[in-house]
Amino acid sequence: MDKFSFLNAAHTSYFADLYEHYLQNPDSVEPSWRAFFQGYDFGSESYGLQGEIVEGVSMQMPENLQKEFQVLKLIDGYRMRGHLFTKTNPVRERRTYEPNLEIENFGLGTNDLDTVFNAGDILGIGAQTLREIIRHLQRIYCSSIGVEYMYLRNPEVIAWWQSKLNVNDNQPSFSVEIKKYILSKLNQAVTFENFLQTKYVGQKRFSLEGGESLIPAISNVLFYAAEKYDVKECVLGMAHRGRLSTLINIFRKPIYELFSEFDGKDFEDEDIDGDVKYHLGLTLDKTYQNGKTIKMNLVPNPSHLETVASVAEGITRAKIDADYNGDDSKIIPIVVHGDAAIAGQGIVYEVAQMSQLNGYKTGGTIHIVVNNQIGFTTNYLDARSSTYCTDVAKVTLSPVLHINADDAEAVVHAVELALEYRMRYKKDVYIDLLGYRKYGHNEGDEPRFTQPKLYKQIAKHENPFDIYSNKLIAENTVDKAYSKAIVEEFKAVLEDGYAKSKKEESSKVREFMQERWVNFTRRGLPDMLKTANTSYPKSKLEGIANIVSTVPEGVKFVRKAERILEGRASMVFENDTLDWGMAETLAYGTLMEEGFNVRISGQDVERGTFSHRHAILRDEISEERINLLNTNPQNKGKMDIYNSLLSEYAVLGFDYGYAMANPNTLTVWEAQFGDFSNGAQIIFDQYLSAAEDKWKSQNGIVVLLPHGYEGQGSEHSSARMERFLQLCSIDNMIVADCTTPANFFHLLRRQMKRDFRKPLVVFTPKSLLRHPKAVSSLSELANGAFQEVIDDTINPQNVKKLVFCTGKFYYDLLAQRDTLNNDSVALVRVEQLFPLHEEKIKQVIAKYPNVKNYVWAQEEPKNMGAWSYMMQRFDVVKLEGISRPYSSVPAPGSSTRDKKRQQRVIDAVFEKV
Repeated sequence: MDKFSFLNAAHTSYFADLYEHYLQNPDSVEPSWRAFFQGYDFGSESYGLQGEIVEGVSMQMPENLQKEFQVLKLIDGYRMRGHLFTKTNPVRERRTYEPNLEIENFGLGTNDLDTVFNAGDILGIGAQTLREIIRHLQRIYCSSIGVEYMYLRNPEVIAWWQSKLNVNDNQPSFSVEIKKYILSKLNQAVTFENFLQTKYVGQKRFSLEGGESLIPAISNVLFYAAEKYDVKECVLGMAHRGRLSTLINIFRKPIYELFSEFDGKDFEDEDIDGDVKYHLGLTLDKTYQNGKTIKMNLVPNPSHLETVASVAEGITRAKIDADYNGDDSKIIPIVVHGDAAIAGQGIVYEVAQMSQLNGYKTGGTIHIVVNNQIGFTTNYLDARSSTYCTDVAKVTLSPVLHINADDAEAVVHAVELALEYRMRYKKDVYIDLLGYRKYGHNEGDEPRFTQPKLYKQIAKHENPFDIYSNKLIAENTVDKAYSKAIVEEFKAVLEDGYAKSKKEESSKVREFMQERWVNFTRRGLPDMLKTANTSYPKSKLEGIANIVSTVPEGVKFVRKAERILEGRASMVFENDTLDWGMAETLAYGTLMEEGFNVRISGQDVERGTFSHRHAILRDEISEERINLLNTNPQNKGKMDIYNSLLSEYAVLGFDYGYAMANPNTLTVWEAQFGDFSNGAQIIFDQYLSAAEDKWKSQNGIVVLLPHGYEGQGSEHSSARMERFLQLCSIDNMIVADCTTPANFFHLLRRQMKRDFRKPLVVFTPKSLLRHPKAVSSLSELANGAFQEVIDDTINPQNVKKLVFCTGKFYYDLLAQRDTLNNDSVALVRVEQLFPLHEEKIKQVIAKYPNVKNYVWAQEEPKNMGAWSYMMQRFDVVKLEGISRPYSSVPAPGSSTRDKKRQQRVIDAVFEKV
């Protein structure tokens, strides 16, 4: 008896539905059916869908049922590969892909086109002819929208996409009101760019021409988010292209202000240098006609395009934590990319990998790619190896919608789908807006030098407004008079702004997220050098110390962790010698009692690279993560600490954004080793050191960079101190290199106790974490303050050489002096390298009347460390520099050689005294 004779009695619609479930999730199907489908698939792949022989078993199934199988395979083929055969490219012929979706590739022929198949049920159209099924598949998967979703793995999510795409065959269906709104936003985008091209010929503006449908896309995302999902806020990070149009047509930046920027007028604020017009940000509350309001934040950003993605995510997370009690449905991050940048910049991958991590997730991001099909002058075939610029989405199993940017309704339909997906599943979604770039990379460029054929085609191409206007006229939604009227009306608005700009004498930089900073004042150098009150009652410090040194009731830590807690208690309550880790812990604890939150992130920060922090301990039985600081009943704030992914660039950008949006949180990023900050250099160059001067943006982020020469080789010695000091200007940041736990305690507290914020870079120790002399008493924490300069304690009358130094090298010099019993060399520690507190330095110098030589001593090579900075900035006395010789590497790989070089520098300090 034929093993599969039961198929004769099977209803084909049931069979089709079962096979559909098998294709999505084989494990969801009953084992005997699964075995049958596996056999069928094997036969299909091996024998061209003819159902011949499978491991010696005759597959004699009814012909009509076999055809149903083949139609299901066809449907699955469209779902899997239909996006490769869409009409999504407005100006180029699509590349061809094999195999294509011809029915012959699925064992079907023209004689099957009028046969009715139950497989149509899974498209929601019931039993239909193959011809009709193909028509629906073409409309769903191969029109103006191509959808990639079949790799998502979650059957529920795949089923959701399929049900959504089946509605109206994935075709837009909008009311007359919405159609007119789309037309109005296209009009604003097109007319705005035409106006600029007329008034400011050849000026850089990174125009949106060729991708104008971005404006109705973003506008409708915001509208739907507020109306349908009660979203309260949006954080938008975007590159240059289309930014000016976004500022004017979505964020309603005063038009005359933009035109003043085009005229190159100086900024009204003498204390800032400002930035080019397409880097500036803006914050605005927008209220719709239905009364719903959404706060919109367009993040300022530099020319390093994709950095802003990480910053926008950090801002979003800060607001989720601070404003929405962890509810990520109330705020949406939107990141607008260029096609070349999203494919070529590594930070995109880093941000993608952050998207579902506890310390960094934001409930899903809507990514929109303004796809010009060209990067500067580089054709897309030279710009990536992947099929699509958005293929990074597959790393996180995020769906992608590829859309013809000329089809405005398809664009809006797709972004509505994307928004619904984000709100439902809290995952990233990507929109590939496939258009073109009408002019060169900037408007002064000549694209025909490198793409003559493409730009001949573009020159003849209609703009999206004209295309959509003609469509609406053809369907009698509007008439020609209506289209002409809205163009003239908006032109008049632009002309009015242009005329008003001519009366303005200067430009202004509007502050970003100004409502977050109402209690903070921008301050300059004098205020940075003022002593802040960072003392804290000793009794309260003891209370915190008791909490962080006690195992909570009902919890069992591993024995090593218990010994760490015992050591903490001993430091405070027996020996009164606090090490670095204990002082740091107490600094966080005091701030939390005072109402500040603390956020720390970076590689291995929970324990600390050098095992000094142990902020998170684990219950030995349940493995529950326990932060003892958060168990303090006196807390008014909380601490979050997260081990990050192995990224510096994106994580620092994220934490910078977090600090930007939450000035009352001490936000700390720690590098595993100080030089690892190299990987995040763009964030230091373009944000930390420059944002206040460019964008009026204060930021209090703290960066901890382990630094010190302990014979660990080139990469694990230097945090490249020289690079940070070179970035220092007048009042833009703080750079410190502390030598005592107490000074680090007061430095961290000072960061939050002042009414302004500056980025703080601290060169933190490695060997000093457990150095017997690098300790402080509890009284020094309770009663002291941060010391920018720490003087020596020897008799000043005996001193002939005054040596200035910083950081761990002080203890190396101190040990040598003790060995030599030399009281003629005084060691003065410069704890705050920038800004230098010259007044305190002068006071120290005045104490030593018999000094003949003033020295700056460092363990770094002469072309590194602080020496070149001190030569430029230290003008109190003339300094002699003592250091290792010039070198191309920070330190040798041999610890023996390193010790020899170190000793030579130490010996030189004590020579000729």
